[in-house]
Amino acid sequence: MSGADLSHRNHMGGLFRAHYAWLCARLRQQLGASASVEDIASETFVQLLESPGLTPIREPRALLTTIAQRLIYQLWRRRDLERRHLEQWQPLEPEQAQSPETWLQLTQVLHGLDRTLERLPGKVRATFLLSRIDGLTYPQIAAELGISQRSVSVYMTRSHALCAQHSANEPLNRTTQRSA
Repeated sequence: MSGADLSHRNHMGGLFRAHYAWLCARLRQQLGASASVEDIASETFVQLLESPGLTPIREPRALLTTIAQRLIYQLWRRRDLERRHLEQWQPLEPEQAQSPETWLQLTQVLHGLDRTLERLPGKVRATFLLSRIDGLTYPQIAAELGISQRSVSVYMTRSHALCAQHSANEPLNRTTQRSA
C-alpha cells in the first residue's frame, strides 16, 4: 500500500468518525426509522473510500449529503422497479391468482437480480438503472453522470453481460432451491 493510499484511508477514517453519526441522523430525518439508513450511510463512505485521487474536501457534509441522496434515489428506483414488476404479475381475475410459492419465487428472483446488480460498480449500476428504470437515453445518462457516451455504452454492455449471466444461472438456482 502506497503512502498516498494510506493517507487517503486515514483521511476517510477521520471523515467517518467525524460525520457518520451526523449522516445517519440526517438520513433518519429523510427516511424515518428505515433499516436502510445505516446501509446508505455506510455505502456513502465506501464510495468516498473507493474514489481515486480525491482532492481535499472543503465541505464534507455537502459531499456526503450529495452521495447519500444519489444512493437514496437508487434505492427508491429499485423499490419502484420491484413494485412495478410485482404489479405486473398481479392477477387481474381471482382465478388467475398466483400461489404463494410462485410469489415467493418471483420475489426471490427479483432479490437475486438486485444482488447481481449490487456487484456492479457505482457508475455502471447507475448507468443501467438510469437507462432501464428512468428510460434515459445514452446522451442523457452521460450528462447526468458526467461521463462520455462511450463510457455509457461500455457500462451498459457490462451490465447486460452480468444480467445475462444472472439469467443463465437462474434456472440452476431454482432447481437447487426446490431440491433443498
